[in-house]
Amino acid sequence: MNNDYIKTANKVSIVSIVANISLAIFKLIAGIFAHSSAMVSDAVHSASDVFSTFVVIIGIKLASKEPDKEHPYGHERLECVAAMILSIILFLTGLGIFYSALKNIITGSYNSITIPGVLALIAALVSIIVKELMYWYTRYYAKKIDSSALMADAWHHRSDSLSSIGALIGIFFSRIGFPIADSIASIVIFIFIVKAAIDIFIDATNKVVDHSCSEEFEKEIYDYVINYKDVKDVDLLRTRLFGSKIYIDLEICLDSKLTLKEAHDIAESLHDDLEKKYDNVKHVMVHVNPISKKDIRK
Repeated sequence: MNNDYIKTANKVSIVSIVANISLAIFKLIAGIFAHSSAMVSDAVHSASDVFSTFVVIIGIKLASKEPDKEHPYGHERLECVAAMILSIILFLTGLGIFYSALKNIITGSYNSITIPGVLALIAALVSIIVKELMYWYTRYYAKKIDSSALMADAWHHRSDSLSSIGALIGIFFSRIGFPIADSIASIVIFIFIVKAAIDIFIDATNKVVDHSCSEEFEKEIYDYVINYKDVKDVDLLRTRLFGSKIYIDLEICLDSKLTLKEAHDIAESLHDDLEKKYDNVKHVMVHVNPISKKDIRK
């Protein structure tokens, strides 16, 4: 990982921390004074995002360490570990919200709850706008630097935006005579949070277990290689995700009449060009197989 990668991730993380702290305080105050349990739950969700962003910072910092004797292939997978931790935090946050809401519904506590005030509605609207903007902001840079941990943080913002929509609906119906709606909204929030947590965990797991790249990406690589100068055929193409990076294994066919040096130069040139063409490709292994004219399919 280069310095630009780390600087970008840290910049986005700092913006996230400032936004989440500000929102959490605002929503907590609004929830308390406007008597809205859904808004208080939403404030807790925003507060958990602050801790999650610190996990992102630590994960990316560790993942950026240079390869060493014990880790000759680098530390990129530590970013996936950070994403997994985020997903667990997200799930537990949702579970706490669900438990509180379900308890209110079962015990009938919602009947004694004061009707939420207008301040709670305003806080929900502000939260929806801010968190949705944070989602698109973080998502943009996560895609730009191909960071799974940063993308997990982006979805954390989106889940907060969706939970605020649930809170808004619950508060609105509570104000027009349905106090149970506030607790029901918290359960809806739980569903959105758990969905985001599962998606993040699955994505991180795929990157830890050497999952192959998409068929579209492999097709793009194949087309590039098969049309590369002097390459007659492609016997093998394998890809694997290593954290946010990609490894490619290739077996190419070259004319059997080429000298060893000529074949080596072609393979080395292909190796260098692929790594230059794709920033997220960490390493390309190229093996050369000889092929005679009668075997050429190209």
